[in-house]
Amino acid sequence: MYIENIKSPSDLKGLDIKALKIVADETRAAVLNRVSKHGGHVGPNLGFVEATVALHYVFNAPEDKFVFDVSHQCYPHKVLTGRASGFLGNVDDMNAISGYSSPAESPVYDNFEVGHTSTSVSLATGLQKARDVKGTKENIIAIIGDGSLSGGEAFEGLNEASELGTGIIIVVNDNEMSIAENHGGIYKNLRALRESKGECKHNWFKAWGFEYKYLEEGNDVEKLIEIFKSVKDTDKPTVVHIHTEKGHGFQPAVDNKEGWHWGMPFNLADGSRPATPAFDSYEQLYSDWMLREMKKDPTLIAVTAGTPAAAGFTPAKRKEAGSQHIDMGIAEEQAVAMASGMAKGGLRPVWTVYSTFIQRTYDQIAQDLCINSNPAVINVAWGGTGTMNDITHICLFDIPMLCSIPGLIYLAPTNCEEYFAMLKWAILQDKKPIAIRIPSNGVIHTSDKVDEVYSYESKYKVTHKGSKVAVIAAGSFYQKGENVVKILAEKGIDATLINPRYLNEVDATTLDSLKANHKLVVTLEDGCKDGGFGERVASYFSASDMKVLVGGVKKDLYDRFDVHQLLSDNRLLDEQIVEDILEII
Repeated sequence: MYIENIKSPSDLKGLDIKALKIVADETRAAVLNRVSKHGGHVGPNLGFVEATVALHYVFNAPEDKFVFDVSHQCYPHKVLTGRASGFLGNVDDMNAISGYSSPAESPVYDNFEVGHTSTSVSLATGLQKARDVKGTKENIIAIIGDGSLSGGEAFEGLNEASELGTGIIIVVNDNEMSIAENHGGIYKNLRALRESKGECKHNWFKAWGFEYKYLEEGNDVEKLIEIFKSVKDTDKPTVVHIHTEKGHGFQPAVDNKEGWHWGMPFNLADGSRPATPAFDSYEQLYSDWMLREMKKDPTLIAVTAGTPAAAGFTPAKRKEAGSQHIDMGIAEEQAVAMASGMAKGGLRPVWTVYSTFIQRTYDQIAQDLCINSNPAVINVAWGGTGTMNDITHICLFDIPMLCSIPGLIYLAPTNCEEYFAMLKWAILQDKKPIAIRIPSNGVIHTSDKVDEVYSYESKYKVTHKGSKVAVIAAGSFYQKGENVVKILAEKGIDATLINPRYLNEVDATTLDSLKANHKLVVTLEDGCKDGGFGERVASYFSASDMKVLVGGVKKDLYDRFDVHQLLSDNRLLDEQIVEDILEII
């Protein structure tokens, strides 16, 4: 094999075209070996193999700088930059290699930690400016695709690259897809450029002031080398638009591009995936519920931003919803502002977004939505410790972020029935923007009656009244609170248990009622405790004699953490919480 002996891109330089094609085949096989055993991004990486071989053959990394967008396409790059063991070895070797561009892993070849989207051109313009100031001559290459051009920062980066006016190469990897299908006007022009082999009269990139080259055969190593050689060492802002095939070389990924964007391990021989036990998911329950309600209410609009799977809107469900489902591509800022406008116009929008991606639109939530008090609804999915765990996809910061925005009510249901009751109320009310943190610890049902109407003021729910110790357990950690109270009861302590329901502000009446016969209040939240719900409770009691134990995850940038270990390190295992309570009282 060639790739076992490729320790750096310089090892490609002496190879002829025939050998480079073999390298591409071996790299694709290595990527497939990893994703079939370890899971990860399948289709986007397979489609960018030949381009990666050609880029590293033509350019001279690490002197020349590559900046990957989203990192969905960086696996072949890793194979060719000394990390082939993470693709050819055992699962432990694979675990050592992240699924994203990471200078912590390879400070020589990976320039940025990148996992969110639309950032590559902006980051590259920074390198471009640094090079220009220093007077050096390296090539700066931004690689963007998989729907990243729909994000506003991509436009900002292109705007600045054109303004700087010096050499930068932007490789537009056009595989006709985002995570799902593409959305946005820019993709209409990309299609026109594809259909005209780059000769379309209306060229979005030329209008911005870029030199432009098009290659239809984006999976042909030889032709890729030719086009990259033609732009190497350019002194002008240049776009190289290549038409690739998502999933190239693996037929199941070609046939079902959305389904094979990312996946768990699978059988490489036939593409079959292990059977999974049937279970309820909030994605399925929510999308089914929305489709039923949409038929009764034409003003109800399901909104997604490039990740329709977060809301359970499969291709079939998107088709059924028709115009009542809107996906604006990977553009969270647009999602919030548009939802605010729809609510102002009399519609009932519900935007569903993964916790990690809501970080991209703080200002729109604060300015466009909350200042205007428009009654849009935000579903926050996968918030907490038990979901995504890469450093670029941590889902621990939505509580501190959203609760810092005045005018936003942030609800934390503890079970399925409570979630849908909150959702119905949030959609029907017309006074405030409401965010709901979908439980991330599985679909848990209750036979207890749940409230159907909620106040605009925080009102906690005391589910068990005891004394001495009060446990206030929010959302996905409510069941942990139940466990703690049960263990305390076994030790002779009848603790109060409270479902706070509201994360954005404290319920002063309930907290004041605890002062008479409680010595300790324990808060539990499935997220970052710094700036979170529990610290707000602790601040409320700061002038009193009440002791407060704040339970949550310490603020940090965790990478590929083990959930049990993270909970243990933060004293969040049930037994640890009980130990700490007993020590305090």
